[in-house]
Amino acid sequence: MDKERDILKWFEGELSFQQLTNKYPNDDFSTLEKVNFYSKQIKVPKVDTYASLDAFKLRNSQKQTSKVFPLNYKSFLKIAAVFIVLITSSYFLFFNTMTSYTTTIAQTDTLTLPDNSEVVLNANSKIFFNKKAWKDNRNLNLEGEAFFKVTKGSTFTVQTKEGEVKVLGTQFNVNQRPNYFEIHCYEGSVRVNTHTKYQILAPGQSIKIIAGTMGEVENFNAQNPSWLNNESSFSNVPLWQVIKELEVQYDIRINASKVNTSQLFTGTFTHSDKNIALQSVTIPLRISFKIDGKAVEFYNNESN
Repeated sequence: MDKERDILKWFEGELSFQQLTNKYPNDDFSTLEKVNFYSKQIKVPKVDTYASLDAFKLRNSQKQTSKVFPLNYKSFLKIAAVFIVLITSSYFLFFNTMTSYTTTIAQTDTLTLPDNSEVVLNANSKIFFNKKAWKDNRNLNLEGEAFFKVTKGSTFTVQTKEGEVKVLGTQFNVNQRPNYFEIHCYEGSVRVNTHTKYQILAPGQSIKIIAGTMGEVENFNAQNPSWLNNESSFSNVPLWQVIKELEVQYDIRINASKVNTSQLFTGTFTHSDKNIALQSVTIPLRISFKIDGKAVEFYNNESN
């Protein structure tokens, strides 16, 4: 029953897809994810409440009193659930043209979109889009991080849970993790939209949105994202976000309850050596670590 409750919480927006898959790592939720996506596309028709009420009264006055069969609450919920599943399943079967690509821990992948735009997916990331409608609507969803080389044409939109990026033809990098959204523009121009504001980025500019708050535009000199060269680089990024990147690159779980994860980190760690990567992060921040299999603990020197 716990799994069913968690799935319902995910459908209702109370639980993220990442939280659901982390809790049940051995389950395949890909089909349910598509059902969830399509169910949100169904628009409920608007109803004229007063007109409907008058029509109901008129019909009711013309009919004789009929026998009432009580429907208990649990039965109603079951019928409603079946009705929703039938609608979303039908929608899924008839209109499913979604294409998705996913990377796992410590994996990257390069793919070509229908318009010959190129996408490089970083570890533990996913994109999905409507292949059939791509010619008229270059719109895709991203969970995680990806580098894009977009061919010129109609507006190209990358949607995430934290905001969206719109371009015409350019090269840019989008990093979207829970409560974190970072965009780097390498060529052309990029429009970054959040729920409350937007920002235009020129080549060599980047911006971070942390917990919904947009920071200032920053300048950088790199020609490509560092992770394309098996490194992760950060500039004034909270330690908790750096920890998440360490976890997806090395398949480890870091316990940082003994340190301040809000402190900012500027630096780089390699994707090829776990110990060196951990040292690259902890030494500048003057904290220590210990490893026990896939479990890693961060602690202050005076704590242990």
